[in-house]
Amino acid sequence: MKREVLKRTILIGGAWPYANGSLHIGHIAALLPGDVLARYHRACGDQVYFVSGSDCHGTPVAIRAKKEGRTPQEISDFYHEEFVRCFEKLGFSYDCYTKTSDDRHKQFVREFHARLYQSDLVYEKETPQAYCETCQSFLADRFVTGICPSCGKEARGDQCDDCGTVLEPENLLEPVCAVCKNPVTFRKSRHLYIAVSRLEHELRALVDSAVSWRKNAVAFTNRYIDEGLRDRALTRDLEWGINVPLDGYEGKTIYIWAENVLGYLSASKCATKDSGGDFKALWGENAKHYYVHGKDNIPFHTIILPALLIANGGGWHLPDQIISSEYLTLEGRKISTSQNYAIWAKDIVDRYDPDSIRYFFLANGPEKKDADFSWREYVNSHNGELLGAYGNFVNRSLSFIKKYWNSVVPDGKINAEMEAKIGRLYQTTGDLIEKGAFKDAINGIFAFVRWANKYFDTQTPWITRTSDEAACQNTLYQCVQIIANLAVLLKPFLPFSSEKVCNWLHLNDGWQLHQVAGGSVLPEIQILFERIDKSVIAFEGKKLERI
Repeated sequence: MKREVLKRTILIGGAWPYANGSLHIGHIAALLPGDVLARYHRACGDQVYFVSGSDCHGTPVAIRAKKEGRTPQEISDFYHEEFVRCFEKLGFSYDCYTKTSDDRHKQFVREFHARLYQSDLVYEKETPQAYCETCQSFLADRFVTGICPSCGKEARGDQCDDCGTVLEPENLLEPVCAVCKNPVTFRKSRHLYIAVSRLEHELRALVDSAVSWRKNAVAFTNRYIDEGLRDRALTRDLEWGINVPLDGYEGKTIYIWAENVLGYLSASKCATKDSGGDFKALWGENAKHYYVHGKDNIPFHTIILPALLIANGGGWHLPDQIISSEYLTLEGRKISTSQNYAIWAKDIVDRYDPDSIRYFFLANGPEKKDADFSWREYVNSHNGELLGAYGNFVNRSLSFIKKYWNSVVPDGKINAEMEAKIGRLYQTTGDLIEKGAFKDAINGIFAFVRWANKYFDTQTPWITRTSDEAACQNTLYQCVQIIANLAVLLKPFLPFSSEKVCNWLHLNDGWQLHQVAGGSVLPEIQILFERIDKSVIAFEGKKLERI
């Protein structure tokens, strides 16, 4: 069943990871839905631009560079290349994955800000800036820690995670540098600010109309608005960043939060240029925009990005759908990069099947609530569902044809009821993907996989092969049709194994019912998934225990 929709223009923006350290499985779980969306919309025939990049500027990169005796460019380039490799190994199909230190991004941002500064929503103000004498650096708000004046708990300079109070570094009691733990001082400095507080009406209207946002995005955004929006600095006293395009601001750079979210614009401009697409149409009223990220990035996509787009006055398309995940824990504990308690993406992609990794995080990830990764659950999920249900059905069906029909698909006529069942599955799966319900989508497909295994068992082809050859042939024909459509349905989720099956059965792309003709010859068939030995659970668990 082909979805009867006009060709749509789709932007999918995946969050930009900081290029100051390796990716971990929490990043992967949050970002994978973006690739599912991109692959699905392409299968529907839509014009898709899936973009992201590495966030290279700001204090975190500069501080790491100083610690390691390298330049910020060297540090950010190193991790950018690592990110690119991880995403490629996991099958992320970006149309443009770039970095904020790229000249095209910097040029776009300077042009955007030059226009932004003409807005009456931008003004100058002298404010105290946190400075660490030990690190000899001005600090971003989140790199200042201290005691929250509201609840007395430890807090960052931008927000208290315990009570949720929005803070400024100078509000903290006993403020210290988050890097070296020494007390910070405050120096007066003049900067440009954007009057986010004056955009309450527009931002509240945006969230009120957000029927497709995740519940956590709606709740977080409303909380930020209800607590009182605060104006945000657009510029910063840092050397590592994009120079401010305004006379009198030499030596200052654009604050990282005011330029990294503009990467969605700069990257999509590169993508449309490279493909001959229409950048203006992509950011026009008829496009649809998805933003995919973790819970901690919600305000940057629902408050900061819209505020910049509105204040710039360029008629930019505002976010349509926010796909914001919850938190992922590891073996019941919070992932901690500072304590090295994490499973690093660069390691897991080298040791395990990429479709296996994708399946676990899409079927068991933190979509609507916090989720936990355990090696026991991962191994059981792979062996039980991916291999035991899906891989087993494909292998038993095609191996039977190879053994008894010389690899020739038997003739048959697709069962009308089964055809309708598969057609409904295309419809419901597509609807769920577009709503951001990826877990329900893939679980629905695997419910059909389990049904297919029961169908094979009840039809007993190993008996009818000698007792009723026509019935046996028809059963195998139906199973081939099921396999063909499962490969297409699962391709957005499991692209590597799906591509193998599509090649075996000579399937074309397209989000629609596929049919394999009787008489088609199967090539040499390989098993889709290898069993993971349960010794992996103890092996990987001990590695975590040593951390």
